[in-house]
Amino acid sequence: MKNKVKIIGSPMDLGADRRGVDMGPSVVRIAGLSQKIKALGYEVEDIGNIHVKLAETLEMGLDTSLDKGNGHAKYLPEIAEASEDLAEKVIEILKADSLPVILGGDHSIAIGSVSGVAKYYKENGQRLGIVWIDAHLDSNTPETSLSGNIHGMPLAILLGYGPKILTEVAGFTPKVRPEDCVVIGVRDVDAGERELAKQIGLKVFTMRDIDELGMSRVMDEAIDIASRYTVGFHATFDIDFVDPTYAPGVGTPVPGGGTYRESHLAMEKIYDSGKAVSIELTEINAVLDIENRTGKLAAELILSALGKKIM
Repeated sequence: MKNKVKIIGSPMDLGADRRGVDMGPSVVRIAGLSQKIKALGYEVEDIGNIHVKLAETLEMGLDTSLDKGNGHAKYLPEIAEASEDLAEKVIEILKADSLPVILGGDHSIAIGSVSGVAKYYKENGQRLGIVWIDAHLDSNTPETSLSGNIHGMPLAILLGYGPKILTEVAGFTPKVRPEDCVVIGVRDVDAGERELAKQIGLKVFTMRDIDELGMSRVMDEAIDIASRYTVGFHATFDIDFVDPTYAPGVGTPVPGGGTYRESHLAMEKIYDSGKAVSIELTEINAVLDIENRTGKLAAELILSALGKKIM
């Protein structure tokens, strides 16, 4: 893993119905992320946030250019614009020989982050893998989504399914192949995305798999799949993977999630593999949090993915 880290935030909340995840990057920073990464021996630079339009400006009549759309893929042009911007920033970070640490924002930010990482390595003739840790499969399309919220679609979009304006962010599609991607921790799946995952052969470890196999084995298998034919993998962690007991500040909590230690073990395994080329953490809803418990946990998990150990 590189010894230089650049932190970039995407305060995106247009991909979800509930306001609050736009504050996610701020609450992780408030938890002392930069200083704690420096303490691990990295050179650290926080380059701030990309610009993202806020839904409140439409609701208050302050920005009539903001368009919620037809309901099947809400705020489509605005999310596409932010995705292009984030992709460019991530490419700049990689060109500076630094490790991108990306803070969200809802999980639609992965459209931009993965597009940037994938384009950087594609230009070097290399494939990218993904380790996607999440309570949800995030593999709907506008045709299968029950809500029209794009934060439930990013993995499908990265695999080439969905609106062209999003699948072709950074100028190409698909960004990744299904055989190079693994989803871990799923416990809430819609019928349409379940069908797509089975159709394309996407490897999914549900919470039952974690119960039966243990997190250590699941992570070993996932990392092997995501790095077998690739330059490495983008690690993206939706904080709602964690059981709401430990992470109350999420917009779509689902009981029966990962424990505190399972969550840290997953990130520790990511570091131990030496295969992560970018790290992302999403979906912290500060409005729903209690004394920044979820923001602090998010910072701790990023530190585990960067090599913090108990001994």
